[in-house]
This record gives sequence, structure tokens and C-alpha cells, in this order.
Amino acid sequence: MPSKPAPIKKAAKKEPAKKEEEKAPEPAPAPAPEPAPAEAAPAPAEGEAAPAEEGPAAPPAEEPKPPTPPPADAAPTEEAAAPVAADEPASDAAAPAAAEEPAVDAAAPAAAEEPAADASAPAAEIPPAATDAAEAPADAAAAPAADEAAPAAEAPADAEAAEAPAPEEPKAPTPPPPPPKEPTSAPVELFIEDKNDTSVTIIWSQPENIGLSGLDGYTIEICKEGTEDWKAVNEDLQKSCRYVIKNQTTGDRLKIRVVAVNAGGRSPPVTLPEAVLVKEIADRPKVRLPRFLRQRYVANVGDKINLTIPFTGKPKPVVTWTKDGKPLDAKRVNIRSSDRDSILFIRTSERDDSGVYEMCVKVDDFEDKASLILQIVELPGPPATMKIVDTWGFNVALEWTPPVDSGNTDIKGYTVQKADKKTGDWFTVLEHYHRLNATISDLIMGNTYKFRVFAENKCGLSETAAVTKGEAKILKTGIDYKPPNYQERDFTEAPKFTTPLSDRATTVGYSTKLLCSVRGEPKPKVQWMKNQMIIGDDPKFRQICVQGICSLEIRKPGNFDGGVYTCKAMNKHGEATVCCKLEVKQAAVPDAAKK
Repeated sequence: MPSKPAPIKKAAKKEPAKKEEEKAPEPAPAPAPEPAPAEAAPAPAEGEAAPAEEGPAAPPAEEPKPPTPPPADAAPTEEAAAPVAADEPASDAAAPAAAEEPAVDAAAPAAAEEPAADASAPAAEIPPAATDAAEAPADAAAAPAADEAAPAAEAPADAEAAEAPAPEEPKAPTPPPPPPKEPTSAPVELFIEDKNDTSVTIIWSQPENIGLSGLDGYTIEICKEGTEDWKAVNEDLQKSCRYVIKNQTTGDRLKIRVVAVNAGGRSPPVTLPEAVLVKEIADRPKVRLPRFLRQRYVANVGDKINLTIPFTGKPKPVVTWTKDGKPLDAKRVNIRSSDRDSILFIRTSERDDSGVYEMCVKVDDFEDKASLILQIVELPGPPATMKIVDTWGFNVALEWTPPVDSGNTDIKGYTVQKADKKTGDWFTVLEHYHRLNATISDLIMGNTYKFRVFAENKCGLSETAAVTKGEAKILKTGIDYKPPNYQERDFTEAPKFTTPLSDRATTVGYSTKLLCSVRGEPKPKVQWMKNQMIIGDDPKFRQICVQGICSLEIRKPGNFDGGVYTCKAMNKHGEATVCCKLEVKQAAVPDAAKK
């Protein structure tokens, strides 16, 4: 069995070799046996072999060798095969020489050096082109060498496919492409914090949208007013949101802007609305809002408003006023400003004058603002509706709705009044009442009533009231009055003194009075006695007994009016007496009068 020709690993240049063979001129008859083996020798060294002949095949490898990986220097193999194909048409005699013993001997070592995979390939896989080439005449053996390269190159591939190839290592999943880097949004709230003759201090806030790329810093740029020659004043990116622009010329007007920078590039700039004058401020403007204006200022409709708001600042600040963010109406509000204060004056206030007034004082690029709330109020309107919901017994249920006009302030309560149809006089039954319904009780049976409600705010009661359309009549009901049966009680009793007489002492010529109290039923008769002698109608004594209080008045007593006085009370159930002692003393006489 003829040996399997050594495959040519790469036959990329077989067509050019064949073309050179066809174009080559007739070779000289002189034999050249040595160049062919010399030229063919490098090919087996690189894994290639010349086409086999009908002669005995090279001895097969005794033991299969492990498959040799493809040579790293495959390119030199092509370079070695190209000279062989180029030298083949040198002579017709060279072809028979290639089929002689030296060629076979040279092919034998090449076959021994073939990879085990090629040697172990079955005979059925030998391409027919290689079999035909082995049986062809010797003079045509060298010519199809280039043509056999392509079929021979397929044999190792089939042999390697027959063996189980090693599984390839799984590849890691391809990561998604990174998101595109975008710049941040523009910084916000850029304004001047301070300035002097040579520097300007600015502050700002970071952008609202920073994005995934983060924020690397800020670039501060300036240019003089009237030009667009923007220049960065910071060499490195500024991390904080405050920067001092130094070494400026006094009197220059600078336009300033700030740009945020990140991996996506520069953000849109934020620029100061006006150019900044590099000049020191002697005294910053400040509004000194009075304490009573820091809260809501309330006035009635028709009142005169005269508010003075002082301020400071040097040079003289520029004062501006706005109402609810809009300029003031010069026909309604007058503003007079001096170097120290500003006066808000309204001659006759109206409801429309209510609102938020803002005062702004400005010196160059610095300003200060203060707001005050002015509320003009008036009496409210009456409740919108009022009705009688129900009437039962001596009660009436009422309901009403809040007024349409509250007087530009809150409703503090309601006042409910009733009137009897007979008299027509109104009487207040509820005052400072906060609910929108009420029950009026203790009405008189048989009378007919009307009701009305006033609304109340901080200015007072509404001028008019909401009156019920209908009337509430308290009907009479059949009631049989049965007075209770009381058992009469006997209150009769004998006289009894509740307060006795007390001993007294008096001076000659000074009137005195004796007192006691007595009770009894029926009313007892009282009798006064002196030393057990009944005092009659003596004009010197005055006897009085009113509501059980008995008194005896002794007018200008003398030396003989002293003694024991007795009061005696008598009725049909008995009698009682009380006594006391009266002492009449002589008036003291001075020693001079005695002489």
C-alpha cells in the first residue's frame, strides 16, 4: 500500500507555483539530481513532503505519537514550498530524478516525522488525487506537487476531526457598553457676597442635575464689560461654591460666570445678570423694619396709613417698593424716601390696598429687602341664609350659612336674637356663638316668634342681619294642673325671747336704749316694767316693737332712772320675761369747777 503523502499545511501559494511551472521554458537535458533533494529537504523539515511514487512506501511509524500542535512558523513553510515549486520546471530530467532512491529516502524521514494523527489516518481518507499522483509516470510527479497541496491539506483536518477536540473554554459575557458621559446642568443662585477695591467674592449653589459622571469642580471666568474675551481666573478646578476673584483693577466693570466641569465636559454657564463694579462699599444697605410691622398690620377701611421704615447704607441707597411683586399704583399709594427712611402713605385705605408690600434698598451690587403684610378690614355682611328647622314644645331649632362677605378677615362668631310678634322687641339669646345652628329654648306657650342672626368679626357686628322667613308658634297643649295636697302645719307657739336684755351703764343726761328680740304665734304683746312697775305712756320712755325686735329708749336719764328693767311678752299660749340692770352715773366735775 503506498504511503500517505505528507500533507502541506498551507497551500495558499499553490496557484502562483503552478503558473510559474507553466511559464517556465524547456529545461536543459543535463540531469541535476542534487538540487531537487536540496530544495525538497526543507519542506519535510517544516512538515511537508514531496508526492510519493509507485515504489515502496516509507515504513510507517511503529508507535503513534501524540498530535503535534501546528507549527508556529507556518509562514516559513509557505516560503520553503514556494522555491520548490519555482525550481520544479528547471529540467524534465529532474522529475525522474525525484522518483529515484534519493527522493524516496528523503521522503522516508519526512514520513517518520509526520504527526501521529496523520500516520494513524485510515486509507479510505486518502484523497484520490494523491493515489493518482503516486501511480503517475515519474516525469509528471513533480508537476502536480502544487496541485496536490490543497487535497493533502484537508487530510490533517479530517484526522483531527476524527479525534475528539478539546472543549473550548467558555468566554465571559461581554459587558454592556458604558453610558455616555454627559456634562452637568448649569450652577444656580450665583450672586455677589462681598467686594472691595481689588477683589470680588462670589458664591453659588451646585447644579440641580449632576448625572452619573459626578462633578469634578468649577471654572470661574471673567471679562470686562463691553467685550466677550472670557478668561478663567482659577488654574485648578474650584471644589467649593465660593471664590474670591483677586488682583482686579479698581473701577473696572466685570462680567462673571461660573461653569461646572466633569468627565462629560463643561456645563452651560451661569452668569451674573449685571456687570460688577470693582469698588469698596462703605456701608452695606440694611432695612430696619419696626417690630410692629413684622407681623400682619391690620387697619379698617377708611383709615389713613402712614408707615415709616428706616434703613442704613452709604452711599445713599436706591429705594424701590412693590406690592405682590408688581409696581405700586401711584394714584393709591405715595412713597417718600430720604437718606434714612422711607414712608408708605395711603390717604384713605380701601380693601384693595391689602397685600404684601416689599421694600428694597440697593447700593451698587448689594441690596436688602423687607416685607410687610397690610390687611384692610371692614364689617362683615349678614349670614347668607337662615331658616327654622323644627319646632317642638317650648323649643325652636335654627340653621344659617356664613356670610358671603367676611370683611376681609375671619368671622369670630354670631349673635342670635328673638322677637315676640305681639311686642316686636328684639332680645339677644346667644352671643359670640361659633356654630351654624342653634336651639332656642324656654319660649312662652301661645306666642309667635321671629329670629335673626348677625355675623361678627374683629371690626364688630354686621350692619344687617339674616331674618327667618317664617315664624315659630308655640302651641298650647291641654294640661290639667292639679295642685299638690299640702298638710297644714300649726305654727302657734308661746312667746320666747331669742335675744335677752343686757346690763348697761350710762351717764346722767345721755340717752340710752335697751334691746331684745322675741318670737311667738300669734304675735305676742310686749310690756316694759321698771322695778316691777309698768311703764305706761310716760313721755320719757319710748317703746317700739317691729318684727319681733323690742326696744326701750330712755331719754336723758337722771339720777333716779337707774334700776332693773323688765320686758314681758304674752299671748294665749303663754308669756316670757327678760331683765337687765341699768346704772346711771354722775358726770365728772373738774376740780376748778368745784372751787
